[in-house]
Amino acid sequence: MALSSSVRVWNVFSLILSLSYGVFHIEANSHRGTPPSVFSINQPYRTAFHFQPHHYWMNDPNGPMIYKGLYHVFYQYNPKGATFGNIAWGHSMSRDLVNWALLPLALSPTKSYDINGCWSGSATILHGNKPALLYTGAGPNQNQTQNLALPLNLSDPFLVHWVRSPLNPLIAPTSENHINATSFRDPTTAWLGHDGLWRILVGSQRRDTGLALLFKSKDFVHWVKAKHPLYSAKHCGMWECPDFFPVFINSTFGAETSTLPGKDFNVRHVLKLSLNDLIQDYYLIGSYNVTRDRFIPDMGLKDTELSSVMRYDYGKFYASKTFYDDAKKRRILWGWVKESSVQKEYSQRGWSGIQGIPRSVWLDESGKQLVQWPIEEIEKLRSSKPFIWHSKQLQPGALLHVPRVTAAQADVEVSFEVQDLAEKEEEWKQSGRKMTDPQRMCGEKGGIGPFGLLVLASKGLREHTSVFFRVFKLKNDSDNSTKFVVVMCSDQSRSSLDRKNDLSSYGAFLDLDPLHHKLSLRTLIDHSVVESFGGQGKACITARVYPTLAINDEAHLFVFNNATSNLKLTTLTAWSMKKARVKSINI
Repeated sequence: MALSSSVRVWNVFSLILSLSYGVFHIEANSHRGTPPSVFSINQPYRTAFHFQPHHYWMNDPNGPMIYKGLYHVFYQYNPKGATFGNIAWGHSMSRDLVNWALLPLALSPTKSYDINGCWSGSATILHGNKPALLYTGAGPNQNQTQNLALPLNLSDPFLVHWVRSPLNPLIAPTSENHINATSFRDPTTAWLGHDGLWRILVGSQRRDTGLALLFKSKDFVHWVKAKHPLYSAKHCGMWECPDFFPVFINSTFGAETSTLPGKDFNVRHVLKLSLNDLIQDYYLIGSYNVTRDRFIPDMGLKDTELSSVMRYDYGKFYASKTFYDDAKKRRILWGWVKESSVQKEYSQRGWSGIQGIPRSVWLDESGKQLVQWPIEEIEKLRSSKPFIWHSKQLQPGALLHVPRVTAAQADVEVSFEVQDLAEKEEEWKQSGRKMTDPQRMCGEKGGIGPFGLLVLASKGLREHTSVFFRVFKLKNDSDNSTKFVVVMCSDQSRSSLDRKNDLSSYGAFLDLDPLHHKLSLRTLIDHSVVESFGGQGKACITARVYPTLAINDEAHLFVFNNATSNLKLTTLTAWSMKKARVKSINI
């Protein structure tokens, strides 16, 4: 007698729970049509601990959530190839956000309203602990609508089967609501307002004005467009993948999405916007007026140059999504990290796109920016015996090899002190010119530096990726005062001998006083991704690199100092990293 679907699910679930450390030993046998090259050993650019499915195209993270103690993440996925198209919702599950089980597709483009793609969306946990997915359907002529899917079986912890609402599409562009039919996508996680109504945002644009359109509903099915957007700004183009969530003041704990400002909670709100024209994620911190349903940023897109607006990440990181993890009382951020190689290259490899390491997110003590840090679970993959240095003096031109580490698959934390150099006034002479572009400042002369890490480096350094700091002293001519500016940089210009790749360099200002604080850097190195966190997560830069020489055992790790004076390395700790498990489950 055949087992029922629910019994099979629980049998697999019990097997997984019986395995220590969240390792899945379930055989993958659902990829018979996969090109042999996808599973070949010679795949030096596949990541070891950044999440990616076995093959084909992946982009935006969708609907991350925790349900019955299991983490779920959905993602834009092409089940037929390694390029964009045929977009469905991939689905994976984990106990620890590190090791993953790949589940069947949650949504496929089969309905008239999503026949051209089940595009990005979000998950909301409704009353009674009932998860719901809102997503954008791309219909004929790429007209975009918002749609609802619910689990077929709430007792299934895997949430394998999803059923679309018979009332879909729930929200569609009409002449009455004045919505741009081809620029209307990516609904947010919903939150409950002061009046008990659900609210969501949907990204849109009108001419060159970006819009965070607001919709309200009593039953999560019938939605009414608010008279005004939650927020809008000119000269921004299309706003994709908006995200709106509260953050506690003076706390690293995350706030549940429906937490509102009031006498019981001391919170600010964050509005994140993915700017389609730039493929970059920007965020604003401000106040949420709950009675007028308006977001008032401390520094809005209307008030300043876009270069001054904060970003989650100053490298390759886009279409990000957060969720509230009620198991550990934290807010977790996911982001898509796209390829830097040409389409022909990743098509031949048989896969494209990874997800960045999940990051815990909270409000900095200053209240002016967010702090991001890799989730603590990733530390499970660290080797038991790290390589450690303490209190080393780095002379000008120093280049120190870091031994006994698998340099292609590592987690490195390093910190430097530069305060002693501040007393040497001659070392800090600068032109006094106002500096506004951190990427440009990475290549400027003067100041202290560069100093930092050379990662994925080949012998002889023909290939290497530099992650480093530079420190400049600026003089204010109006009052003759001075201040120090720290720039964090990630330079890919020599990362590969293959010049077809994107070899861009990235820079970010780091809000930190080098006279009173160490300059710390944590870098996660994973074959073709270099994910770096400066100042304990105040600045983040993610890069994709494809070395031809510095691969696998031929990759090396160095610390360097190209400053003109001695520099103190206060500490360095480097771990080799184990490989995370990603296995398929047939249900």
